[in-house]
Amino acid sequence: MNTEVWFEFARQNWLILLIALVAVLLVINIIKTMLKWAIAIVIVVALAVYSGVSLGQIQDTAAGVKDEAVAKLQGEALKMLKSEASEAVFKKTADGSFTVETPSLKLEGKPNAPVVQVAYRGVPLGEWERGEQVNALIRAAQSRK
Repeated sequence: MNTEVWFEFARQNWLILLIALVAVLLVINIIKTMLKWAIAIVIVVALAVYSGVSLGQIQDTAAGVKDEAVAKLQGEALKMLKSEASEAVFKKTADGSFTVETPSLKLEGKPNAPVVQVAYRGVPLGEWERGEQVNALIRAAQSRK
């Protein structure tokens, strides 16, 4: 599982985790029978069940924040498409694929492919459809060649 989710869960539920830890230690130190392990297991299982619900919610929230950040980066990248078109450099490889680079953007794709891979300031933004703005940047880069 993602470590960021675990850290966020621990940060939000530190008091519950502390209480569970103290309870387990008390049970193990005070009760000297087989009952102590049963109680300790019940505490750990209860904590796991509780964390399962909370971890799922935290993971959904983290995914939402990530999607929002990517959408914001995509908006910035679209602005850069227009402003950096005059600085775009077109490179074609032997297999026919191409790369268009500007100071902030990097597009990689194949001729006549419906999508290109986009990175904004080194952060991959995934596949984008080759809309009018993307094709305009590619044409501008080719004309500078």
